[in-house]
Amino acid sequence: MPWQLAIMVVFGAMVGVAASFTGLAGGFLMVPFLLLFGFPAQESVGTCFLATLFIAVSAVIAHIRLGNVDYWSGIMLGLGGIIGAQFGARFLEDFSTASFKKIFASILIALGVYMLFKG
Repeated sequence: MPWQLAIMVVFGAMVGVAASFTGLAGGFLMVPFLLLFGFPAQESVGTCFLATLFIAVSAVIAHIRLGNVDYWSGIMLGLGGIIGAQFGARFLEDFSTASFKKIFASILIALGVYMLFKG
C-alpha cells in the first residue's frame, strides 16, 4: 500500500537521525516498528539490518567528515560483529515472534534503566 511505504520512508528518516545521533543504528526503533506492521520476528530483524546497512553507510560518511571515527576500533568491532551476526541470525530462528518480543523488550528496558542510572 502506498501510504505504508510513505510511513516507512518518513520513519526511516527519523531513524536515520536517531541512529546517527546515538550510534545505535536504529534497530531498537525499526524492529518494533516492523513488528507493529505485522512482520514476523525473523523478517523484522533481517529487514532492519538491510535498512541499517544504508543508514550506517550514510552515518559513517557524515562522522568521517566530522573527524569522529577511530578506524582501528571500528574495524575490530566490525570483524567481531561479522562473526557474532552469523550466530545471532541462526539463534533467532529458534524463537517465536511472541518470545522474541519479550526478549527484545527486556533488553531495551534493561539498557534504558542502566543508562538512566549510570548516565
